[in-house]
Amino acid sequence: MELRQVMESRYSVRAYKPNPVEPGKLERVLQAAYWAPTACNLQPFRLIVMETRGREAELGRIYHRPWFVQAPLIIAIVALPEEAWSRRDGANYAFVDAAIAFDHLILAATDLGLGTCWIAAFDPQAAREVLQLPESAVPVAFTPLGYPADQPGPKKRKTLEEIVKKEHW
Repeated sequence: MELRQVMESRYSVRAYKPNPVEPGKLERVLQAAYWAPTACNLQPFRLIVMETRGREAELGRIYHRPWFVQAPLIIAIVALPEEAWSRRDGANYAFVDAAIAFDHLILAATDLGLGTCWIAAFDPQAAREVLQLPESAVPVAFTPLGYPADQPGPKKRKTLEEIVKKEHW
């Protein structure tokens, strides 16, 4: 697909087929995150790929919607603030870098016919426990990864004029 078509066709998938994700497709999705730009190219994030089969109850602690564990895989992105670049005022870019990488991953998945749903409304403590994270790692987002079993609905968007300012606020 052309990039614009990928961006326009991406949607939050909330129903998944049980079909496995081919290893080559998973590799391409992970490579997309790998190639994402990060401040000073520090890549202060880690991706954790989890199979859902047999782990539904455990993974359900992280996010309790039934469709979260329908897909064969769940991917977490975890920020590592201690490894990230910080601006002079102290603003740490680990979360920005993780978000950019995760967006690349999600767009690559869409391009390959896979479905995702960016999940930020998870239980952080459960995520830390299930992922066995060190204290320095911070879970940022999760997504199921699999083949969609639903269809996108209409997208609601503000007009371009509502979100773009010229020269100043």
